[in-house]
Amino acid sequence: MKISMMTLGCPTWDLNTICARGREYGFDGVDFRGLLDEIDVTRLPEFTTGVAETRQKLADAGLVVSGISSSIRVCEPEKLSDNVEEARRTIAVAHDLRAKNVRVFGMGNLDRFSHQELAQIGRDCMAQILALDGAAELRWLFETHDNWIRARDCKLLLDIIDHPAFGALWDMGHTARVGGESPEESYAAIGPRVGYTHVKDAVYNPDHAQAMADGWRYVLPGQGQLPLAEAIKLLKRHGYDGWLLFEHEKRWHPNLPDPEVAFPAFVKWVKPLIS
Repeated sequence: MKISMMTLGCPTWDLNTICARGREYGFDGVDFRGLLDEIDVTRLPEFTTGVAETRQKLADAGLVVSGISSSIRVCEPEKLSDNVEEARRTIAVAHDLRAKNVRVFGMGNLDRFSHQELAQIGRDCMAQILALDGAAELRWLFETHDNWIRARDCKLLLDIIDHPAFGALWDMGHTARVGGESPEESYAAIGPRVGYTHVKDAVYNPDHAQAMADGWRYVLPGQGQLPLAEAIKLLKRHGYDGWLLFEHEKRWHPNLPDPEVAFPAFVKWVKPLIS
């Protein structure tokens, strides 16, 4: 398995700093979820007119682009045209950066639709995306997030979009913390379709000042209560050789440790688990 850092965790770093720190800390790749003040990197010159220079900077640092984390929401019918347009931009950037993985969300309004109806909306959206030039050469991976965290719900979306270019992004923290599932339960539903992972840890401490609405707060990997090591061992046992992505949500939670602390802490924790 290879390890990657997400730019969500270093919102004040420019591209040169990302390259330098990524190499220094021992990462294999970078997942782009924003750069400085822009969350959609497909709108930045570093990923359009200047993408060749960006690719060279990353290569010189010994880093590859493990994925592009988009904001596409495939189960929201009102977002269809926006989804297709963002997908079109993302395809160009992904190909230029030699990246294979694109993160998408399921989302959808459960007050209006059932999970089954949302899955059909997602199927129709992905059909339009996968018809775009170059789309089927990438992997479109929906995250175990929002309305699609529980195993049985994830499987609905995977089963109805039975295309080799569509799969799952397993956020190990979400399925355990929000879904209440063991790694074995989650893997039983989505394991063969997992093409990418997110790793982050948390503790249940509702009285803490940094606790989220559900009473949990994020901590450095290995310092929390989530079964991350068990999930990684399970993946390893089943032959997964893809990416483990540290999703440090510093952009959304400014009080989290700085990337200069969190990123090397992740590398130190995860290396023995994958060696």
